[in-house]
Amino acid sequence: MKNTKEMRNWLNDLGLNHPLVIAGPCSAETEEQVLKIAHQLKDTDVSYFRAGIWKPRTRPGMFEGVGALGLKWLQKVKAETGMKTCTEVANAAHVKLAIEHDVDLLWIGARSTVSPFIMQELADALEGTDKIVLVKNPVNPDLALWLGGIERLYNAGIKNLGAIHRGFSTYEKSKYRNIPEWQLAIDFQNKFPDLPLINDPSHITGKRDMVFDVSQTALDLNFDGLMVETHFDPDNAWSDAAQQITPQALVQMMVDLKIRKESDPEAKFNQDLSTFRAKIDVVDQQIIDLLAKRMQIADSIGGLKKTKNVAVLQSKRWNEILGKMVLQGDEKGLSEEFILKLFKAIHQESINHQEKVIKD
Repeated sequence: MKNTKEMRNWLNDLGLNHPLVIAGPCSAETEEQVLKIAHQLKDTDVSYFRAGIWKPRTRPGMFEGVGALGLKWLQKVKAETGMKTCTEVANAAHVKLAIEHDVDLLWIGARSTVSPFIMQELADALEGTDKIVLVKNPVNPDLALWLGGIERLYNAGIKNLGAIHRGFSTYEKSKYRNIPEWQLAIDFQNKFPDLPLINDPSHITGKRDMVFDVSQTALDLNFDGLMVETHFDPDNAWSDAAQQITPQALVQMMVDLKIRKESDPEAKFNQDLSTFRAKIDVVDQQIIDLLAKRMQIADSIGGLKKTKNVAVLQSKRWNEILGKMVLQGDEKGLSEEFILKLFKAIHQESINHQEKVIKD
């Protein structure tokens, strides 16, 4: 699969003067609920109304969607509001039913993207379709797996493709439901700059009060649009209640977001500058996270030294680290002066952490 300008045709054909917005409830619950939300989203920036019909859940016994019945509700949404519709498909039967009910856009979820077997089944079922098909990143941060799933669809003759960045699962404690791993999304864009990339702030955050900030970061990184879960009564939603926002909140969010438009050379410069700065912000956050992890290890070393009554400063070990880092820094184009200052500061902070543990 090669990057081409034609990859953007389906998005360009929409003729939008704002980022693509896909919105609607996590799950279709009742016909009344679906239509009420749809009418509240009508005549807004929303181009595609989303609703989960089949809901893959982590454990059995949870609400797993209303099934094919909900597809008729999506048909009513299109008839009454004029919005295009979309839903998630996870197997060939889902694909057949969604196409029969004229769903305009299909997305493939993170749990499906992890399996080449599932992706091939979906590619076979979708072969040659003119529907738009978006692929969410796999649950684990594996760019090759994500791209591989998209390539299977591409090889099946599906031309209207795109990707959804919804973050990645982790055992680590985090403020996010799914860690964004922005650098991986940046790498995706570098490989396929013309393949439309949509951000899903709802699944990244898991909390409605964080949706705006993640959406802004995505737009700063030049994402093409947003998929945002919306519900007129989020707290009582049947699934993912904490991450859904009201249609009114979505409308206000789209007003408040800073959206960079290309209209003249100066605007292009400002957009490029904003994108580079957003990338620096991502890397800076990674640096802070890594330094915090390093100091946690230093705390553990301090505890170990305390039990054995060992001195904090180990000069031989420190000199070995410093020499190795200078060499590695040189290979990466970093000056010896910078590396020495950086690692001396890191070393001092590690000593401070160990001493604190030993004195407690």
